[in-house]
Amino acid sequence: MFTLSEENYLKAIYHLELDTDGGVSTNAIAEKLATKASSVTDMIKKLSEKEVVLYKKYKGVTLTISGKTVAANVVRKHRLWEVFLVEKLNFSWHEVHEVAEQLEHIKSSKLINQLDRFLGFPTHDPHGDPIPDKDGNLKIVEKSLLSTLSKNESGICIGVDDSSSEFLQFLDKKGITLGKKITILDKEDFDDSLSILIGDKKLSISNKIASNLYIRAHTGQ
Repeated sequence: MFTLSEENYLKAIYHLELDTDGGVSTNAIAEKLATKASSVTDMIKKLSEKEVVLYKKYKGVTLTISGKTVAANVVRKHRLWEVFLVEKLNFSWHEVHEVAEQLEHIKSSKLINQLDRFLGFPTHDPHGDPIPDKDGNLKIVEKSLLSTLSKNESGICIGVDDSSSEFLQFLDKKGITLGKKITILDKEDFDDSLSILIGDKKLSISNKIASNLYIRAHTGQ
């Protein structure tokens, strides 16, 4: 069994590994969890003793096979609870993260498997992130940032990089949601800001916003 804190560390390393070639630095973990590097060092020693992480000086931290399994299970629970909160309890997508942070530490495998079945085995959470299956397998979907598209190109919004409440509320106000087709009408050379079309609605958005929206290439009409 793992403590809440240990699970949070494993989950943080899991997420960082997805964006890192090789080991994860202790400084990156400290930044991810908003804690001190010395605290990370202490926790890594504990997790090493439990054989869920490997630490090599100058090469960083990596999850072992058992560590990845534990971390993926926490991520799976978090994202399933987010789906449940949005689809069954009518939470908005900007409200669910903090609640799911609490629910992800529930230990009952039967409950989570039944939840998965009840929800129809969803593959993605309300923010577009893939949900690991019960064996910890994660299906990676090809995606690009909206900011990389050129004029007249289109994509389907499939996720966000910034899942903060403030950003998600901003997207709600602008009518930018998952599944919407976004077409680039124009791109400013000066600051890479975009003029976009969503449905029949034209919007101007900054490069910062476009750099936090994931899209899948749209090939239909």
